[in-house]
Amino acid sequence: MSLKSQQDILTKLNIEQLNSMQQETAEALAEANHLVLLSPTGTGKTVAFLLPILASLDPEVTEIQALILVPSRELAIQIETVVREMGTGYKVNSVYGGIPATKDKMAIKHRPAILIGTPGRVSDHIHYENFATEHIKTLVLDEFDKSLEIGFEDQMRDILQALPNVQRRILTSATQGVKIPFFVGLRNHTTVNYLDQGGESQLTIKRFLSPEKDKLETLVAALKHIGPQPGIVFCNYKDTIRRVSDYLEENGIGHGCFYGGMEQIDRERALVKFRNGTHQLIIATDLAARGLDIPELGFILHYQLPHR
Repeated sequence: MSLKSQQDILTKLNIEQLNSMQQETAEALAEANHLVLLSPTGTGKTVAFLLPILASLDPEVTEIQALILVPSRELAIQIETVVREMGTGYKVNSVYGGIPATKDKMAIKHRPAILIGTPGRVSDHIHYENFATEHIKTLVLDEFDKSLEIGFEDQMRDILQALPNVQRRILTSATQGVKIPFFVGLRNHTTVNYLDQGGESQLTIKRFLSPEKDKLETLVAALKHIGPQPGIVFCNYKDTIRRVSDYLEENGIGHGCFYGGMEQIDRERALVKFRNGTHQLIIATDLAARGLDIPELGFILHYQLPHR
């Protein structure tokens, strides 16, 4: 990819220039085929690995050339959206659970250059030979530790065994000290690590003590104290989210909800409203929000303590 082409893409994404992590990633992938990218959520990892992928695509090849595995359908949709916004002309599709596999099959009948998907759904398509794997030269395991936590190890192993010609492997995570599974086959890799870079942390931790066992009034008081800025309230259960949501609505606090029991279209709508500022607050379960790239959060509030 020429410098001008890259700048055109960045302009379409409203990015003036690459940040230091993205620049270092580009330089590392120019020298090495295998990379582990460690950087906090919201720092631009998606753009960091997409630019080298786009530069490596062969416009003459009509089969899938790059496969990106993600832990959630929300992240799959998010990455697909970024690729489309780049406006390169390369076809991209995402596949994930929650919709009929036949719909996926129709979408990928005309082969995308880049396929994004959750390990379970991608593994199914490979098993039923719905697309060829011989031309896949780049494999990205985005937020790979989250996929392993959710229980996708067997599917990921099967997928890697079905990719005979992968030349470049890129693994990303927002977690320090994650172990790379042996089955990934990473040899002589380069690591770009922007986690825990030292210096004084800008993170402030506060406790809000509730005088009552029912913490709803304290939650409202805390939100009013924090003021109008984008944030997430984490709950452990969807029933708790519904109860909190009803109380916030009664108190005139606008918000969205995000949890596993919601319809997919409702989850997507909640994220869109949160990202465009319609809602500055979203109430979510940790499991549902895993892997989401939501930059510029002002605060995170745990209504219930995390299980771990």
